Amino acid sequence: MEIRGTQIVDTFAEAFGMRFVRLTVTAHDEYWLEAALREFTGYGSSVIACDAEVGVERRLSADQTPDGRPGASVLVFGFSREVLAQSVPNRTGQCLMTCPTTAVYDGLIGSAERIAVGKQIRFFGDGFQKSKLLFGRRYWRIPVMDGEFLVEDRVGVAKGVAGGNIVIQGRSLDDTLAAARRGTEAVDCLDDAITPFPAGVARSGSKVGSVYKQLKASTADAFCPTLRGRVASKLHDEAGYALEIVVDGASEAAVARAMASAIRAAAGEGVVAIGAGNYGGKLGKYHFHLHKLLA
Repeated sequence: MEIRGTQIVDTFAEAFGMRFVRLTVTAHDEYWLEAALREFTGYGSSVIACDAEVGVERRLSADQTPDGRPGASVLVFGFSREVLAQSVPNRTGQCLMTCPTTAVYDGLIGSAERIAVGKQIRFFGDGFQKSKLLFGRRYWRIPVMDGEFLVEDRVGVAKGVAGGNIVIQGRSLDDTLAAARRGTEAVDCLDDAITPFPAGVARSGSKVGSVYKQLKASTADAFCPTLRGRVASKLHDEAGYALEIVVDGASEAAVARAMASAIRAAAGEGVVAIGAGNYGGKLGKYHFHLHKLLA
């Protein structure tokens, strides 16, 4: 299979079932919203070492937010509800409450599974915090130096899928970087999916295990161009560079849609092949076969 001269490798990506939270974050204007999002999503690339995988799902106009201000929908993925119950309040308190003018709302209102957020960080108010019940939803108003930080008491948790991926192989660095940008920008246009790595791209793809027993993951040597001849390479003969786009989504269908969009956008001049990373199908419940995604 080829798209605009790019070979689509007959392989599959292997992904995992995870839990996720959707937060609606608002602020006084785009400047402070961007500051809050940049802080909240930082160090949120991979659960290999981060407390969560985090990314902006979509921007929201003022008429799409609960308080009529500029906003964004943010997805936070973790392996369990218990993990999210730690990471989400911590990130909210440290990264959103600290940012001027922000407010935080639940983006999964109908979810039966829930974790405490405002209920945990309300104690920062030192006894001056106030609770408010509106339309069956409880909020906390925590006094801060620019007024009050409004945060929802509890937020919903749902089942999602994380670790869908494509590996872009290009002739030159410029070609590969440009293709990666096209791929991530295509995912940015979709709901229910994020690409949690820097600008959506990982250059340090990983495999399970290592020669060092203390590490649970290490470099994906099969896709490293400098290791040709020393390992069983999966790179196309003409590829000088490889970059990975990892996709987390609210459902299996959302990940499949995002991967297909990324492949179609990334393919083209200078990109010799697009494949994916997997672990032989032994670890992840979800297998995304590239040819089937594009059929």
